[in-house]
Parts: sequence; C-alpha cells; structure tokens
Amino acid sequence: MTTRPLTVVKCGGNPAVDAEGICADVAKLVGEGQSVLLVHGGSGEIARLAGRLGVPQRTLVAPDQVTTRYTDPATLEVVVLALAGSVKPRMVAELTRLGVPAVGLTGLDGGMLRARRKSAVRAVVDGRTVLVRDNLSGRLTGVRPGPAEALLAAGFVPVVSPPAIDEYDEPVNVDADRAAAALAAALGADRLVLLTGAPGVLADPDDDTSVMSACEVPATGAPGRFAGGGMALKLVAAREALAGGVRSVRIADGRVPHPVGRALAGGGTTVTMTDAGQVTAGPREREHRT
Repeated sequence: MTTRPLTVVKCGGNPAVDAEGICADVAKLVGEGQSVLLVHGGSGEIARLAGRLGVPQRTLVAPDQVTTRYTDPATLEVVVLALAGSVKPRMVAELTRLGVPAVGLTGLDGGMLRARRKSAVRAVVDGRTVLVRDNLSGRLTGVRPGPAEALLAAGFVPVVSPPAIDEYDEPVNVDADRAAAALAAALGADRLVLLTGAPGVLADPDDDTSVMSACEVPATGAPGRFAGGGMALKLVAAREALAGGVRSVRIADGRVPHPVGRALAGGGTTVTMTDAGQVTAGPREREHRT
C-alpha cells in the first residue's frame, strides 16, 4: 500500500454534483503528492437510462426513514450499464485529460467488494411495515483491497463503483456511500469525503442555510434526528468509516466550485461518532470477512 496520505472521495450521483470539478480537485491532490481513491454513484444517470429503457424505478423507505433503491433484475442491469458503462468512463476520461492516470473498477473486479444478498427488506408501504423480497441488493460484508492497493502503490487513481459480488458469486447492488466507507476503512485512509447534492447535514431539511458544522452519530441504531432520505445512509456510511479507523469524515456540497478543496478546508459537516473509541474492527480484520 502507498505510504502517501490517502483520501477517499465519494462523488454523489445527483446530476447537480460537479463531477468535473471533483476530478480537477483530485488532480490537484495527486499533484501535491497525495493518493486518492474515487468512488462514484450515478442516481441521475440510472434514472435517465431507466426512463429511456422503460424500466420502472421504485424507492423503498425503511422504518428508520433510510431510503434505498429497489433492485429487480432489470434495474440491476440498468445500474451496471449506467455506472460501469457511462459514469465511470466519463470520470476516467476526465482524469486522464487532466494528466492523472486513472483506472476504473467495479466491486466485482478481483472480488473487491463482497456482500450478502438481502433475503428481505423492511419497508413502509401505506403506513404498514412489510417485507419486500426478490430485491437484488446486498449488504457489504468485506473488502479485498488488493486491486486498489496495487493501483495506488503504482501511482494510479482507482475509480470505483458498485455492484458488489454476493455469496453466490453474482452481482448485487450496494450503496456507493457505504462502499466508499468500507474501502476507506480497509485501505487505512486518512480521510473520507462524501460529496452530495446538499450543503451538508442540515438542522432543518427545508433550509439549506441550516448546515451543521459538526454532527455526532450514535455508535449503533438509527443515525439520528437530522437524518432523512438519502442523508441517513450517508451518516450510516460515515459511522462505518469511523468505526473502521478512518480519522476524518466529512459530508459536503458537491455542487460548488472546488468541492473537494472546500470540504477539506472545512466546508460541509464533520461527522463524529458517540463512543468513537470503541472501534468494532480494524481494516485488516474486515478484509476477508464474509
């Protein structure tokens, strides 16, 4: 593994997120002698491609208000096409244009992201909690960081996206924020930056000026009263990164100029964890867990 400072950056999939600006900031960090691993989502491109192909989209809302994408076989195909076939090539090409050697990977490559398929997902439908089955999504269970480590050591920027590979050696959709957190922990990253289509964690979800400079999440359970919609999963991901030994986690605005630079300079929200000293497992202990 590289001995240079390592920053893991998650580029959110909201169409308003400035992917080119993120790539420019990554190029700047690399030029300063730092190592960077870039993880990306692609919700906007997934929605666009699903609409073009006529694949209905469905969002599941858990009892704790965490929202996730329902992934049937057709949606999984759209996810793979959108992330690996559209978003990732554009980001790799942009980094290359900026003089940064980059290599695109999915969690399938080298079995890098391992997951266990969810047999059922709890969701609230018409006010009732029901079990949704036949959902091709998974919960991350381990990271095999070898491919990313080799690329980082050789001076490349790995650009990583879902899907992951499940216990049946089949692809499953996993949350990209949590994938970024798992990779940051497994690689011993110094910091994780989650860039999204919001200024950070908001005290009032309806007021973009209410961004919190710091947010503490409990070590277990629901991520807190400030979590709603997609932000809940980001706070869960932040907690998992902190529990895995990542020292600094920020959730910040990916829509502004110089999004990575602004986040590292203090923009957005610093996430800490209650009883943060009680780390559940170090990166090496988590490496091959299934």
